Formats: sequence, structure tokens, C-alpha cells
Amino acid sequence: MDEIIKRGKVMGQANNKGYLEQTETIKTMIQTCIQCGTCTASCPNIEFMDITPRHMWRLLLMDHVDALFLSKSFIMCSSCYYCTLRCPRGLELTNAMSLLKQTASKLKLKQFQRSSLFYKAFLDSVKKHGRVKEIEFMTHFFISMKNPMIPFGFAPLGLKLMLKGKVRPEFPSGGSGKLTALFKKVAELEE
Repeated sequence: MDEIIKRGKVMGQANNKGYLEQTETIKTMIQTCIQCGTCTASCPNIEFMDITPRHMWRLLLMDHVDALFLSKSFIMCSSCYYCTLRCPRGLELTNAMSLLKQTASKLKLKQFQRSSLFYKAFLDSVKKHGRVKEIEFMTHFFISMKNPMIPFGFAPLGLKLMLKGKVRPEFPSGGSGKLTALFKKVAELEE
């Protein structure tokens, strides 16, 4: 954790001040965290994180938000709710992780741009078709990345999935747009 705090200080206090304002709601949500580590012990994705959930909450409580945003651990949260269900204080940790993802997206931090573009392309496909059309979804994602080399890294996986019948090559269609009203309502609730 000390290494992450040192890297965060390199970013400068100006960034941290702006981040503190954006994360005040999240900090309030976890204010009563007792640092027991139950969230870390419960997390099925802990092996993919560079810092533990307990350390993330500690960084947030200590106002080291700049260091927190150097980590990609909160992006690895799969919203399984194990941490929330097992927290002895009853803290809404999964919601706090979700708010961290939203804040990183709003701040347009470069290190989270890829995952934000991925989620946007995914939701656009669902909104348009009522389900994910994999080929169209990935095409939109690759175009949004503006790097023609990225698709080549995914080609072996795509071929493997096609051979197993998990992904069907379909031509893009207009879609029914039946979920547009639902997405509109959610956008209104989030404001």
C-alpha cells in the first residue's frame, strides 16, 4: 500500500483535491469501516487486484484518492455482493465500488478509458437489440478504441468462440429498440 501512496503523491495534490470532491459520497458510505478485511476475504476476484478492497477503503478514508485511482482494483469488481452480504458493519461496498467506477468514467481518467468504452458499446448493443450481438458489439468497441492493432489481440479468442458455436457471425441489423424507454427511465433516475 505504501508504494501506491507514493505513486499517488507523484500525481500531485491538485488532482487529489479534485478527486476528493468527486468521492465524498463514497467516503461517507464507508465511513464506519472497521478495516476487518472481510470484504477482501470474500472477494472472488482478489487474485486479479493490485490492492485489496480493504486497502482501497483505507486509501479513501485517508484521503489518498489519487493513489486509489492509480489502482485498477475497483474495475475488477464483478458485483457479486459477497462483500456487502458479509460486511459486519452492513456497508454497501458493492455500491461503493460501482460509484468508484462511475467516478472514474466521469473524470475520464485515461487508465479507465478502455473499460468505459467497452461498457458503452455493450449497453448500446443491448439497447438496440434487446441482447448483445457480439460481432457488432466488438466492432463498435474496436472502432471506439481508435487503434487498429487491438482487434488482432482478440482474433484467436474470437475464432475459438466461433468454432465452439458460442459466437455467431451475424450481419448488423437495425434492431427493434424496444428497450429504449427502459434506458431512458434509468437515465432519469440516475440524475
